[in-house]
Amino acid sequence: MEYLSDELLLESYYKANELKLSPDFIYLIEKEIYRRNLTDKMKSYI
Repeated sequence: MEYLSDELLLESYYKANELKLSPDFIYLIEKEIYRRNLTDKMKSYI
């Protein structure tokens, strides 16, 4: 995942949630988002 741009990583996160993909996969994306300090750019899902 380190080869993805920040924008593509966030888009992947949104799409994975939208498609209700594996929670384990979503968790891996979230870990990378936190590692890159992109949490302020994450949209909240209600």
